Amino acid sequence: MTTPPAFPAFQLPEPPRDKKTLRKQLQAERMGMSDRHQRSVHLQEVLMVWLLSRKEKTIGAFWSIKGEFDALPALYRWSESDPERRIGLPVIDKLTKQLRFHVWYPGCPMEEDAYGILKPKDTEEFHPELLLVPCVGFGPGGVRLGYGGGFYDRTLASLNPMPYTAGIGYAHGYIPWLEAEPHDVPLDAMLTEDGTGWDRDRDA
Repeated sequence: MTTPPAFPAFQLPEPPRDKKTLRKQLQAERMGMSDRHQRSVHLQEVLMVWLLSRKEKTIGAFWSIKGEFDALPALYRWSESDPERRIGLPVIDKLTKQLRFHVWYPGCPMEEDAYGILKPKDTEEFHPELLLVPCVGFGPGGVRLGYGGGFYDRTLASLNPMPYTAGIGYAHGYIPWLEAEPHDVPLDAMLTEDGTGWDRDRDA
């Protein structure tokens, strides 16, 4: 029997039911966190401990924006212990609106994409076995609230084999009534500064 995730109940004000408005509120809350640095430190620790149990050698990550958690320091430490381990950052395919993952390492050449987000420049593309997915918000059973562009859903629908997906976000973004839409691909795990809320492999 799976134990429900022990995420804190949403505090006042009551989150709006409209997803567009909800995204804006959660992003504003994240940017306004006075303790965001401390939350980030805790989440770095959660991620590093969680990775100890994973067998994957290639991870697709993300360049943090708008107050998102920066997973790259923890991932770099993960990669140092095995020369076969690789970290990738997303590059948007302008035609398909899907993400491709190119090798990232500290100091590698970077450039801005069409959205002003940094991406690796001219590094090798690879298929990630594990994908860390940034979350504006999240709900029970792997439901994710992103920025509304659909990039991750389109990408996951096209990848074969599909990577194991772990959502990354701060615990304030847990919305207990959030439901998946028909095109949504559920996350396999969810990590916050409070720990691993769920993990398909662990809870199976």
